[in-house]
Amino acid sequence: MVSEEIAGLRLVRLRRPGGRVAVGIVARDEVGLLETDDMLAALQAGQLPQPAERVPLLDAEVCTPAEPWNLLAPLTPPETWAAGVTYERSREARVHESHGSADVYDLVYAAERPELFLKDAAGRRMVGPGEPIAARADATWTVPEPELAVVLGDDRSPLAVTIGNDVSSRDIEGANPLYLPQAKIYAGACALGPALLVPLDWGLPFDIELRILGPDGETVFEGQTSTASMRRSIDELVEFLCRDNPVPSGTVLLTGTGIVPPDGVTLMHGQTVEIKISGIGTLRNPVAIRAVSQERKGETLRA
Repeated sequence: MVSEEIAGLRLVRLRRPGGRVAVGIVARDEVGLLETDDMLAALQAGQLPQPAERVPLLDAEVCTPAEPWNLLAPLTPPETWAAGVTYERSREARVHESHGSADVYDLVYAAERPELFLKDAAGRRMVGPGEPIAARADATWTVPEPELAVVLGDDRSPLAVTIGNDVSSRDIEGANPLYLPQAKIYAGACALGPALLVPLDWGLPFDIELRILGPDGETVFEGQTSTASMRRSIDELVEFLCRDNPVPSGTVLLTGTGIVPPDGVTLMHGQTVEIKISGIGTLRNPVAIRAVSQERKGETLRA
């Protein structure tokens, strides 16, 4: 993989315990806070003002601020979409898990039209940095899918990028491709963060690293890839997404995964998922198990 760090403007959203939210520019080990709580407006302003206040970062890689500030998801997209089978590794994994429907994934990988699906709307199923991602109660094989996520602006062109985790129940989707919405769309199945990056050069590939850590910090699985291995370009995916589709400003598009853990790896209570993308930082989330009560009257999330 290319080890070059992607340069550009890096922004985060922070909240003080009293409720105040601010957008800030990351510069080395501190955040310069702007006089706005609207990340999208800040990105589209063209020229950002000088920071009004500075907050030290305890960990610049995961964007952990000093107290009393807390890190939030960089934005709450009105819609979050995802692309599938954009890497050869993803095609192989989907063919392997799908049994009698393998030809579906072979065909879409080579087709002109990509696979696109709605992952979330209004942040109802999304979590931010440090918040628990979830495995469905009725799934037996759940994996993280580390992806470069693209934020779209008013003109529906790429505005910034962040890290996305398209958490997926592989056993459910593998049973029947029509079960994809149930495998992909549920509470805690998407994470975004920790920062947004406006790259200076959109043509450079992004290195992506994944680690699943056990309760004691041991490595359960690790892998790496690069967006240079994507079969489709970001512009191509965005163009198909916006065809006859009223995509609102601030929409996020996950561009697919090139890292899929092997059969014996599934997300479990007590684990932590770390996704690192060059220039953006590291998105870290604990794993929770979504548990449905015996009476089926409600559900809880056990972190």
